[in-house]
Amino acid sequence: MPKDAKDPKGVRHSKKYRESAKLIDKTKSYDLGEAIAMAKKSGAAKFDGSLELHLNLGVDPKQSEQQVRSSVTLPHGTGKTIKLTVIAAEEQQAEAKKAGADVVGGQEIIDNIKKTGKADFDILVTTPDMMAKLAAVARVLGPKGLMPSPKNGTITKDLAAAVKELKAGKVNFKNDDTSNLHQTFGKVSFTEKQLEENLETLLTAIKKAKPAGVKGVFIKSATVAATMGPGIRVKV
Repeated sequence: MPKDAKDPKGVRHSKKYRESAKLIDKTKSYDLGEAIAMAKKSGAAKFDGSLELHLNLGVDPKQSEQQVRSSVTLPHGTGKTIKLTVIAAEEQQAEAKKAGADVVGGQEIIDNIKKTGKADFDILVTTPDMMAKLAAVARVLGPKGLMPSPKNGTITKDLAAAVKELKAGKVNFKNDDTSNLHQTFGKVSFTEKQLEENLETLLTAIKKAKPAGVKGVFIKSATVAATMGPGIRVKV
């Protein structure tokens, strides 16, 4: 690999990444449609990569009232296959399985998480009456962002509806402890129109989730990027 294959931070990038990065004006913020078109072409992955939105928010992550956490159903889904687990009482498990949940169970799932320290799923949905039992594995689920929450609809009495929404493209988003928010909004193989509609829907939902206590600029910066591709600043 040539000597200039590293960026200023010492990270090595592929030839396609470097070629794509040269075409991007880092001082400019692009319209959503233009940025998406560029991102689709710049992805360096040899597989059908994802398109991702990266935001830096004007929130204080140490303040609980300034946490950004909500959900939205993208009109065209994310293109990702998610593994969804439901923990519920035995009499409610059949409806969750019928709705499309990948794994359904009760106390035995909690016991396995506690024993192994692992959570082999992308989303966990449960009912209000099971939350007290889930407290036993909060230390495993919490850091992974897998603890169910009423804010994103993963604690519910209507399991069938929740499972169907999540499988259809509902995404949960929240800021991290550095005031950033990262969210996939589609695949490179999606059309530009599909990606733009997904991104517009996502941005609208994030803006609506702005905490009341945030008085300054809410979205400080926004970039989109394909998997293994350079970031492209966008107007929001």
